[in-house]
Amino acid sequence: MNIYIGNISRDLSEDELREAFAAFGQVSSVNIIKDKFTGEYRGFAFVEMPVKEEAEAAISGLNGRELKGRALNVNEARPRTDDRRGGGGPRGGPRRGGNGGGHRRF
Repeated sequence: MNIYIGNISRDLSEDELREAFAAFGQVSSVNIIKDKFTGEYRGFAFVEMPVKEEAEAAISGLNGRELKGRALNVNEARPRTDDRRGGGGPRGGPRRGGNGGGHRRF
């Protein structure tokens, strides 16, 4: 199960997050999300736990728990949707002005 963790401290390491979740069962991956331009933590992460019962126990046990001075927001991750993509071309949505999405008209 993929788990979303919000409101994490910038001082929290992936190892520390893994350790907190490992108290509830097997952890297959930990990914603290960073800004692609600055490299700074964005304040949330994802943890993958293969056993659903262990993941549910981790969600119950860690949601609201304080870690490095911040109360964690822990719940099952929702599937990512494509409507977060911006404009800028034929597949990314309409562009403003121009000739309708970057296509040349003769």
